[in-house]
Amino acid sequence: MRIILFHFFFCLENFAILIRLGSDVLKKSNFKWQLKESTSVSHEFSEEIMGMGHSQTFANLLWQRGIQTKEQFEGMIYASVDNLNDPFLMHDMEKAVERIQAAILEGEAILIYGDYDADGITSTSIMKETLEMLGADVRYVLPNRFIHGYGPNKELFEEKINEGIQLIVTVDNGVAGNEAIAYANSRQVDVIVTDHHEMPPVLPEAYCIVHPRHPEGAYPFGELAGAGVAFKLATALLEEPPLELLDLACIGTVADLVSMTGENRTIVQLGLEIMKQNQRMGLNHLLKVSGVDVQKLDEVSIGFGIGPRLNAIGRLGDPNPAVELMTTFDDAYAHELANKLDKINNERKLIVQTITQEAAGMLSEDAPVHVLAKEGWNLGVLGIVAGNVLKQTGKPAIVLSINEDGTAKGSGRSNESLDLYGMLTTMRENFTHFGGHEAAIGVTLPSENLSSLKQQIAIYIDENQIDVQQGATLSIDQELSFNEVNLAFVEELKQLAPFGTDNPAPHFLLEEAKVAQLKTIGAEQQHVKFMLTNGDKQLDVIGFGFGLKSEELQQENTRFVGDLEVNEWNGQKKVQMKLLDFATEGLQVIDRRAKHSWNQPLETVSTLYLAFHERSREVLSSSLQQQVQLYQETRLSEYAEYRQLVIVDCPSDQETIKSLVNHGKFERVYLFLYSADEAYLNGMPNRDQFKSLYQFCIKQQRVDIRYKLKNISNYLRISEKLLVFMIRVFSELKFVTIDDGVLEIVPNPQNQSIEESDSYKERLKQIESEEFLLMSDIQTIRNWLKS
Repeated sequence: MRIILFHFFFCLENFAILIRLGSDVLKKSNFKWQLKESTSVSHEFSEEIMGMGHSQTFANLLWQRGIQTKEQFEGMIYASVDNLNDPFLMHDMEKAVERIQAAILEGEAILIYGDYDADGITSTSIMKETLEMLGADVRYVLPNRFIHGYGPNKELFEEKINEGIQLIVTVDNGVAGNEAIAYANSRQVDVIVTDHHEMPPVLPEAYCIVHPRHPEGAYPFGELAGAGVAFKLATALLEEPPLELLDLACIGTVADLVSMTGENRTIVQLGLEIMKQNQRMGLNHLLKVSGVDVQKLDEVSIGFGIGPRLNAIGRLGDPNPAVELMTTFDDAYAHELANKLDKINNERKLIVQTITQEAAGMLSEDAPVHVLAKEGWNLGVLGIVAGNVLKQTGKPAIVLSINEDGTAKGSGRSNESLDLYGMLTTMRENFTHFGGHEAAIGVTLPSENLSSLKQQIAIYIDENQIDVQQGATLSIDQELSFNEVNLAFVEELKQLAPFGTDNPAPHFLLEEAKVAQLKTIGAEQQHVKFMLTNGDKQLDVIGFGFGLKSEELQQENTRFVGDLEVNEWNGQKKVQMKLLDFATEGLQVIDRRAKHSWNQPLETVSTLYLAFHERSREVLSSSLQQQVQLYQETRLSEYAEYRQLVIVDCPSDQETIKSLVNHGKFERVYLFLYSADEAYLNGMPNRDQFKSLYQFCIKQQRVDIRYKLKNISNYLRISEKLLVFMIRVFSELKFVTIDDGVLEIVPNPQNQSIEESDSYKERLKQIESEEFLLMSDIQTIRNWLKS
């Protein structure tokens, strides 16, 4: 679930990139849909919830999500400081407070050692402001990921101790900092670790370790973010919850994708209210550059607006200015820093786009896991790139940058099909550094080991019979009828927010709907807007990143899954669905009859390009021309093995296409339907036109039609294509001969009717075929093919 939410919150901006990657397999849907089993709602619960002014549909939803008492519901929607746990239940909290208080009394120089992501930045800011309120001599530092790496760094510790630091407090890191902490101990400098990450088997010998899941602690909620742990230490130091710091704790909690339940939910609910009071200068300016309306602020605003900008500065370089932004009282400086972070975030987007495009060119359809490495790739964004590749290809990806010393370093992302950490654990001999969990890893290895690593991965996948493309699960809360989709219901859904890990936004399934008024939007037409209709009911839909799927969206028997939200424009409120996925049952028929669409990308699966006329190849790009096969009835069994069919041109008998489709196992048919002669458009020449041409031939006796065809066309006022057909008929009937492009009249030819020509008969059939295939709407053709 954590990796799925990462994509929803932080990868939306990259959909324009993702759609260029193509797909390794034809999918009916991007995710594995899992519709929650419907259970009967108790009559008592329904009455209680409806007695609070809610609908039966909302009561059903609560019940399906495990909220089955009025007390549970009220505990979820009403946030109070009283719901926050006692910080002293956390392991070593009392010891940490006493040591910090002693340091303040003695005037010791205290260093806050943070992390370079949004959680680390907000954790550092919380602790800095707390210690400043207590009158401490406090400094802070966030490591540079390119210089110091993640977590406590021995050289950075040494530098700061040499500058006079006497106590170090880590935030959002430290439980794996054994070497650096041992060094600090050797210099008689105590280290207080506050962290929330998984604890390794051997903990560092820190002065104390404040951790919500420490096995010797008694803290009732173990899912705090680093900012949440820092907030609890601040509460213990200040002897009451510092409400003014809840905005920072809220940002860190949302950005780190921790469980949005229990105390985290309370922190975010209260923090959002604090943020709306506009007290923090740096945050206000960051909201402005992010385009966020403060009064409409929610967890999505943080996920899309604030989090990426705080994360970006640490991805590209020195993250310390982000703490300055969050804690400054200088409005002009806050404005400057907010714009700096926004600029860096835009730079990060361009870097991600460039690397993702380069990675796309390195994909191998046969690779079970994409292992992609190149010199010069920016290490700070490789996790995002790996997520991009995973999202579009459906396969796990490891993306690495090769350094000058020959080492390859980077990140990997996986889906539910493969425990990436577990697999790579069996291959540890390849790595000089290795860590992570089942869905995300970080590795360093000599680049000469890459070939061996790829082979070992392929063997592992094969031996364990792992289907790497089974996709992530998309849990669907309810199937709704159109009558249940209304503004009142969507307003009710807001009470379930804030959404996140373990409390996702409810996803709904809609069936028996037709697509209307679909259009692509965005700078690269990467998104879609359309309307779902059912009788007189209508629902607006926005689909981010579905631009290249617009043809599939308009197929019959399509089901849609999405989130319901309120779209407000010019004071008018309407219900809108944010599309998450869709599935189409049965054969998909894609209309590509417009010439400009013929070279648009197709799904990269087994595709048959089939033409009925040799010269039709010429209308396609040179790369596609080589793929075109000329139709042969004897090869029907061979054609049946393909999964996609592209009909390049119009056959003289449309039933040939229907027979071909029915004989094969095609999942998708693309209709290009080029017509070289444009038989239907030009029609059949009338008798007067045939007579004029014949009289011209008699008069001229001999004509070089290779070079004079245009002149003849202009003289007789007959289009060139029609003229070529007429000459072909005359040649078949032996009214004329053609040798090396020179036409000569045949004296005293046999008396025959024009209608006896095979070309004439074939054209009649071609006209009938083109009339149906080119002039019918696509739905008529779909129904015909499926009949």
